Amino acid sequence: MKKSNLIFKFLSISIIFLLVFSINSCAGDDNLQPNPDPDPDPIVVVPNTFPGPTYADNYTAISSWQDRSKWNLANVHDPTVEKCGEYYYMYQTDASYGNAHEGYGHFPYRRSKDLVTWEYMGSAMTKAPEWVKDSLNNKRARMIPALPPIENPNYGFWAPHIKKVGNKYRMYYSIVVTNPIVGTDTNTSWSERAFIGLAESDDLATNVWVDKGMVVCSEPDGVKSYLRNGGNDWSAYFKFNAIDPSFIATPNGEEYLIYGSWHSGIAALKLNPATGKPYKLENISDYGVRIAGRGAVNTNRWQALEGPEIIFNEDTGYYYLFLAYDELSVAYNTRVVRSRDILGPYVGIDGGNVTFGAESWPMLTHPFGFKNHTGWVGFAHCSVFQNPDSKEWFYASQARLPENVPGINASNAVMMGHVRSIQWTEDGWPTIAPERYAAVPKTTITAASFVGTWEQITMNYQYKTIQKSVNVTLTSDGKVSGGVTGTWAYDSGKGILTLNGNKCNVADAWDWEASPRKVTLTYSGFTPNGQPIWAKKLY
Repeated sequence: MKKSNLIFKFLSISIIFLLVFSINSCAGDDNLQPNPDPDPDPIVVVPNTFPGPTYADNYTAISSWQDRSKWNLANVHDPTVEKCGEYYYMYQTDASYGNAHEGYGHFPYRRSKDLVTWEYMGSAMTKAPEWVKDSLNNKRARMIPALPPIENPNYGFWAPHIKKVGNKYRMYYSIVVTNPIVGTDTNTSWSERAFIGLAESDDLATNVWVDKGMVVCSEPDGVKSYLRNGGNDWSAYFKFNAIDPSFIATPNGEEYLIYGSWHSGIAALKLNPATGKPYKLENISDYGVRIAGRGAVNTNRWQALEGPEIIFNEDTGYYYLFLAYDELSVAYNTRVVRSRDILGPYVGIDGGNVTFGAESWPMLTHPFGFKNHTGWVGFAHCSVFQNPDSKEWFYASQARLPENVPGINASNAVMMGHVRSIQWTEDGWPTIAPERYAAVPKTTITAASFVGTWEQITMNYQYKTIQKSVNVTLTSDGKVSGGVTGTWAYDSGKGILTLNGNKCNVADAWDWEASPRKVTLTYSGFTPNGQPIWAKKLY
């Protein structure tokens, strides 16, 4: 009892000292602030005892199936998030470290009330629906020349997408047949086609799904043969690859499936709202129109982009198309473009027309590393969703530990789910928070809050290269020194930090790399050409 009282008195005195010191520091430096508030609010001190997440990023010690109740956001890949009742539900591709999930169903899912603590629930599908094999072999029989049926196809279960439509929850899912079209050597034949199917549920809590069959499949357009010249022949056989579905209903009630991966670009396919399926699939033109790509429409058939996610922001009046760029194990990075029209053209922050093949800017995520951490790679294929009550936007994706981390076998297979808040720039572009979401209480942020030492990363696009942080110091006279030099100012009315002319959103955050973890501040914005600027305050 005496020890408890002593600790309580020490904590009380410490908190009072911090409050007095903070208020005195703010008052004493008012005339030196680059942008002082005319009537600054007191700084609200959040003690470091805030019970933020403590689970380890290296979860290999609990990666077995028997430890799945401890996974939280371990073993997340290609997530999709939707709210149902008091829970957020997250579904994903079949993937786990050491393939611990195998034999326990498909499209694993988990749930959370606060987006911080997640409960692993199981799988949404037990086996591939029979229509997949039937459709596959019907198509093989109609090829010229006709091909024999595949009796036992090899399936991959990839990238589901969940969305509430009316009073139903739709799950658009990808099932890929990974057998080569002919023979056993994928260097001489394209792999078999992929299918997007549809299932519906009245309530995600029940995990009861009614399968509605095929929505669309990978379909050849006759431009290229399914035979390949070897491992370096990447001229795609299919027009659009039927994986990575994303759904949107426009304000006027039209519905579209946005899908595609690598083959010729990203497609928008109009749906019948009564069925959630296309009106018809009679000709190759019925499979949708290209709305994004990398390179010329007719010449570049192998394009390193996939994972389209689309939203409509009522506040800006734009459709936003989020894209995953490059290969997924290391180089994966997230881009975003926008359009006033659902079918485009989709344009980047630099004015580039991405529908016709321009590179997508801004970039939102990239392999990166703050100090005291291995860093994260393979950081893309996102779900973008809103809190239906607060209207806050969030970004969820996987990120991987880098290759060859000492002490971890197959470290690049360690996949952690990242949920991050989204803030919007004054000109209507989304920025992703530098730190993962932890429900940190909001404090009153003033110009004095920024004075101190920060870690900052300006993410230049470099294939498979982890962008590292540098230390910078912001002083009360509006100067920036250290790894970055220049000036800064804070607009408390807008909550915007301007650093060397770049406007950044600021937020309270959880320092996941600190030991022990603690509350901090972050800022995020873009350079003029759309490269992300991320920073967190150290002290």
